[in-house]
Amino acid sequence: MKRFAWLALWLLPLASWAGIPIQHWTMATGAKVYLVEAPGIPMVDVQLEFDAGDRRDPPGQSGLAVATARMMGKGIKAFQGQPAMDENQLGEAWADLGAMVNANAGDDRMSFSLRSLTRPELLDAAVALAARQLAAPSFPNDVWQIERERWVASIRESNTKPATQASKAFNQAVFGKHPYGAEVDEASLRRIDTAAMAQFVSRHLLLCQAKISVVGAVNRAQTERLLTQLLSGLSRQSACPAQPVVPEVMPLKEAKTLQIPFESAQAHVFIGQPGIARQNPDFFALTLGNYVLGGGGFVSRLTDQVREKRGLSYSVYSYFSPGQHAGAFAVGLQTRPDQAAQAVQVATDVLSDFVRNGPTDQEVQAAKDFMIGGFALRLDSNRKLLDNLSNIAWFGLPLDYLDTWSAEIDKITASQIQQAFARNLQPERMVTVILGAKP
Repeated sequence: MKRFAWLALWLLPLASWAGIPIQHWTMATGAKVYLVEAPGIPMVDVQLEFDAGDRRDPPGQSGLAVATARMMGKGIKAFQGQPAMDENQLGEAWADLGAMVNANAGDDRMSFSLRSLTRPELLDAAVALAARQLAAPSFPNDVWQIERERWVASIRESNTKPATQASKAFNQAVFGKHPYGAEVDEASLRRIDTAAMAQFVSRHLLLCQAKISVVGAVNRAQTERLLTQLLSGLSRQSACPAQPVVPEVMPLKEAKTLQIPFESAQAHVFIGQPGIARQNPDFFALTLGNYVLGGGGFVSRLTDQVREKRGLSYSVYSYFSPGQHAGAFAVGLQTRPDQAAQAVQVATDVLSDFVRNGPTDQEVQAAKDFMIGGFALRLDSNRKLLDNLSNIAWFGLPLDYLDTWSAEIDKITASQIQQAFARNLQPERMVTVILGAKP
């Protein structure tokens, strides 16, 4: 009984939290700042994001954005009177501060994150070191040669796995020549050098276009001072240059089935098409509906029909992956090679029926109960809150997005879900990838 009483008390602040106040302003540099004050823990998380993801990779150099992000922590040049530091020295410096900094790149954006305690002597030193790492990465060529060979070896090993082969074939079939479909391979990595990384940084890490999310025990004035120091080494643009326009993902014109021979104990299946961009007004309806279709695990229709009633697969699922452009919608499963054709047919029938008729009212209510009931768990740490805040910043979502999320989900009807799926999915024009099936 005491355990449940403690749990109830722990959840009480989240349940009674009327709102999450997000402060937003634009710095003189043009960088847009989003702040949530969280004074409960003497810590701050900062995340800078730039339009410098995979979609900005030059032709023939797929992997440049990711390589640049990886190499930003491999050493820094002498900067503003401070000596150069190699990878080991940099790592030791961060360990001494009890802080951490990371850089990574995804399809759309490159992120640079800092976490530190807010004790002034620690935070000031951490911000100063992060500023150097952001403004003056050394991109050591000898380190890149080693990192590239490791990456190549990893790609070669990954390509022996059926799941990797199936996923690559699916992405290329869905996205075609769009950057979302580009694959990093040995040839593209061989074309990347450290000069290209430095050029990528100068071209795409534009201060005037930065989106900055901050969560922690700092107020607005403290955040302004912190960010001014953190960004001090980046060049300011007198006029903010426009980034080249990335074309939209083209819709599929017809159905296509790819049968890929592969010696595997399980056949790997993907069925799908380009889905939606994050700004699509049907986002909430599709999110809720997908829980019913294949995102809800054992309570989803796909699991009921493919696994429970026919025993064709241990796991079957569906998902949308919206980004700046239309990410993939996919149904995925694994099955015995001799059952692949039947599993594909059942999954396709379930999907077609859902697009045509939608969910029942009872299914929608069960999905709402689960999603709304679990929403607080998406915000129960500073890290999770930062992730949500950065999405608000990146996609330009309303500042009250987290406060109104449950209400937006709750007002969706079964009819709205059916209409949203019918508008955005065309089961008759999807790609089907089957790897490892028996003829």
